[in-house]
Formats: sequence, structure tokens, C-alpha cells
Amino acid sequence: MDIIHKLKNNQRRIGLTGGIASGKTTITNYIRKHKKIPILDADNLSRELIKPNTYGYQKILDYFGNQIIDNKNNSEKAINRKLLRNIIFKNSESKEWIEKLLHPLIKEKMIHECSQFKNNQTIVMVIPLLFEAKFEDICTEIWLVKCPRELQQKRLITRDKISEKEAFETINLQLSFEQKNKLSDIILDNSDDQNKWINTIRELL
Repeated sequence: MDIIHKLKNNQRRIGLTGGIASGKTTITNYIRKHKKIPILDADNLSRELIKPNTYGYQKILDYFGNQIIDNKNNSEKAINRKLLRNIIFKNSESKEWIEKLLHPLIKEKMIHECSQFKNNQTIVMVIPLLFEAKFEDICTEIWLVKCPRELQQKRLITRDKISEKEAFETINLQLSFEQKNKLSDIILDNSDDQNKWINTIRELL
């Protein structure tokens, strides 16, 4: 059976997405605090899928070698996620390889998690690369976080302690807001006044 068939058809599954450092975490934390709605996070699922002794972990080790292991105070020999991110950032071939490996695994895991909440009328799924990874078919609606590039870049520099050039290049790896906007149902405006998106959420959830 196709894994998509495991989804409950009358369930409201909101795909929350947006560019890196656009404010998805802030919005997710608000929903978690004020609404009794299950929240599934693709990034958290990704971390689980590359833990030691998993299929994803072994595949990544086979591809990149032991250089990817975090040897500092790490008895479990876990993957150094920051190092992995830096490698695929600089190598498009490696980036494409790991996306082909992980995106289907994350999607299958997300669908399984949704099935665990089949009695919940509404679920929020936080999926940063929703369009890039083609997760549209598991969402009943898509909410996109809006944030000016200048503010997005500033947040990314502060958060990840990277240069302006690195932040610019990282943001450019993803689809632009304009491209995502055409494919989204709801815009959560996180430009300056957070009351804009709070009011939108209050109206819709």
C-alpha cells in the first residue's frame, strides 16, 4: 500500500514552512503554548533518522566516511551535523545525494507520525524544505512564513555565527519567498509586528 493512503482524509494537516531564520520556531512555540494541537517537526525527525545504528546513519557513513563522525566527547560516534551541513553546502553533488536519501525517509516517518494522531482533527507539520522536498501531497493546506531577506540574513548571521556572505549563500540555496508564495494557502507575516501572524493564527486555529 502507498504510504500516502495511511493518512486520514478528513484530517486537517497544516504544513508550516518558510525560509531559514524566517521565524518558524517562534511561530511554532506560540502554537504549542496556546493551542492543543500536535506539532510534528521534520528537523527533529531528520535527527532521529541519522542516529547511530540507523539505516540513514550507516548510509551516510558509507558515503562520507569516518570524517563525518564527531569524535569530541562522543562515545556513541554520532554524526557531526554541523560538519555535514558545511560539506553539503560546498558540494552540490553531496547535497543532492543526501537529499535523495533523507527526504523520502523523513516523509515516510512524518506520515507514520500523522497516523499516530489520527483522532486529532488538526495537526501542524513544520517542514522547512516543504516545496523543495515535495511534501505538498501530505498537507491539506500550506502556511508560509513571510520575512524580509535583510531581516532573515541578519537573524541567520546572529544565530549561526556565520559571515554575511555565508548567510546570503545559504538563503539562496532555498526557493525564494516569491516562488513559495505562489504555492501557499496562508501567509504568516513575520516582517516586523508579530501581532500580524498572531492574529492570523487566532482566526484560523
